[in-house]
Amino acid sequence: MAVNQLKAGAVLSYVTIGVSNIVGLLYTPYMLRMMGKSEYGLYALVGSVIAYLTILDFGFGNAIVRYTAKFRAEGKLQEQYSMFGLFIILYSIIGILSFFIGLGLYFNVENLFGETMTPDELSKAKIMMLLMIFNIAFTFPLSIFGAIIKAYENFIFVKVIGLSRIILNTLIMILLLEIGYRAVGMVVLATILNLATLTLNYWYCKKKIKIKVSFKNMQLGLLKEVSIYSFYIFLNIIMNKVYWSTGQFVLGMYIGTAAVAVFAVAIQFQGMYMGFSTAIAGVFLPKVTGMVATKSSNQEISNLFVRTGRIQYVVMAFILVGFILFGRQFIILWAGPDYEAAFSMTLLFFIALTIPLIQNLGITILQARNQLEFRSWLYFAMAILSLIFQVLLAEKYGGLGVAYAIAGGLVLGNVVIMNIYYHRKQHLDMIQFWKQILKMSIAPVTIGIGTYYTIRELNFESFGELVIAIVVFSSVYLPVFWFFSMNKSERELLKKPITKLLKRN
Repeated sequence: MAVNQLKAGAVLSYVTIGVSNIVGLLYTPYMLRMMGKSEYGLYALVGSVIAYLTILDFGFGNAIVRYTAKFRAEGKLQEQYSMFGLFIILYSIIGILSFFIGLGLYFNVENLFGETMTPDELSKAKIMMLLMIFNIAFTFPLSIFGAIIKAYENFIFVKVIGLSRIILNTLIMILLLEIGYRAVGMVVLATILNLATLTLNYWYCKKKIKIKVSFKNMQLGLLKEVSIYSFYIFLNIIMNKVYWSTGQFVLGMYIGTAAVAVFAVAIQFQGMYMGFSTAIAGVFLPKVTGMVATKSSNQEISNLFVRTGRIQYVVMAFILVGFILFGRQFIILWAGPDYEAAFSMTLLFFIALTIPLIQNLGITILQARNQLEFRSWLYFAMAILSLIFQVLLAEKYGGLGVAYAIAGGLVLGNVVIMNIYYHRKQHLDMIQFWKQILKMSIAPVTIGIGTYYTIRELNFESFGELVIAIVVFSSVYLPVFWFFSMNKSERELLKKPITKLLKRN
């Protein structure tokens, strides 16, 4: 059952990401034109400000998954239930705290953005911020149930709910935009769907998994242990917010909502790119935790790291090469000429993220081993360094300056230093990993260079022309990559579901 959930969870992750990206690609240009550059920039800016309140999770969400999986492996049922009670109390306190901090932000909107926003924009910003504050305050105490479902490896339910939410949000939002609602309507809808999802998670835990919540025998010693573990995840959360939310905030203060809108498009593509990789690693935490608990060898864990990295690279290499070749023309046709600058920002993000993303099982391994300390402090330091350069470069170079600051921090910390750490301290075979990835890269690099020199003089004036070019490129790239970059087990992994489908039909 667990194996089926794991496989289905990975498959549904990619289905969800595929649907999310298709919806985003079709819906976003419509939304950009309906809302306008300023209104969309305003929505992205307020969302990035409120996103900082999510750091009050302090990393406990990941801790719930890890310790629930650990207690299940050890057969400690009562300890699980007491831990759930402890976290409901803790998250309720955090929810109240986030509400009052949010109110502090609400009453200081004019001080933060008064110089770059119109009175109408400031008024809308305050309404959206208030709605988001209520949303996040209720989210904290109920979020524990989503973490429990993941820990019990019931990935199918989680992914189906996520998929349904994406589709519903898009359909209802199109209707609201047609009626005349804009950014405020988007926030109201997001709040309603979020509360509905949290309620469904609670119902599933009580009725299907049949978990119990106990407020007796709560171990404060466990809270101390969990807090130490969570602290380093907390630093990682701060790092993520600095990298992917601060740019909008800095541009909003120094440039204005129009610059935020262009940068937000680049951030949207960055989120899509990251999603393709994190989908696989996200379902492996319970499995890796079990391997660590049963004292699997370093070689076994290292082999899983290399194998997962190769599978992720199959997807990431195709997307990266395709975006380098066709990304600029796509953004111009998709969002409009005003958003062309988003291509350079997005490309910087893609290049800087590729290696960390195909290595993100390393984070899962560190979580399972409870050894996040070095990585967390390193990423925190890199994020602060990046933030300093974002502020220094934003006023002169705008969104591109912010993108350079983010990419530089990612390469130095996530690529250079972490690869040395994985090899020397975690005993992951990084030499073998890089041999495998470099060998896989020969075909994408060769095809990419050949295609670039073939199409560099072409100007695609319609989506039809662009799609034909991408199809021709793919018809060459995919077979070459299949035979020269993928090994037998990877080809079998992809052939199995196709063969089963054909047999059924």
